[in-house]
Amino acid sequence: MELSNEIVLRPRFKFEVNATNNKLLEDFEQTKSTQTEFIISRIDDHVFIKIPKKDQHFWSPQLHLEINQTDKDKATVHGLFGPNPTVWTLFMFLHFIVAGLFFGFGIWAYTNITLGNSYSIQLCLSLFMIILWFVLYFAGRIGRSKGMSEMHKLHGFMKETLKVYR
Repeated sequence: MELSNEIVLRPRFKFEVNATNNKLLEDFEQTKSTQTEFIISRIDDHVFIKIPKKDQHFWSPQLHLEINQTDKDKATVHGLFGPNPTVWTLFMFLHFIVAGLFFGFGIWAYTNITLGNSYSIQLCLSLFMIILWFVLYFAGRIGRSKGMSEMHKLHGFMKETLKVYR
């Protein structure tokens, strides 16, 4: 699993398989009942592979696969590793709050500059928002590195399930 861009927090991949998407989806359905190491759920052409609750930690990833039919006997598998949707939503919410506060403090500083008032507090708060954004970014990177071994397990499980077709 190679990453072309080191900045990504949610790695993606894509490959073709010599089978129909229905056959691949059926294989995941069958594997769901024969193993207990992962939780597999399916909605239409989407397969979600997760770590069981008892083995999860805050940074545990999940693998989302979208299996699309391309030709008569070929399918494309699009994969996306990501954190638990609740964790991802929390991080996005915090990023938007920090960005909104940064712009708010910037506007407040600009207003004070044009009025000729002191603006050092507003500039310090704006700088603090930038620092906080970097802290959030690096917390996400640390979380991704903590979940890396689980990402490899999820990817290996997916490859093992699809190995017949590759």
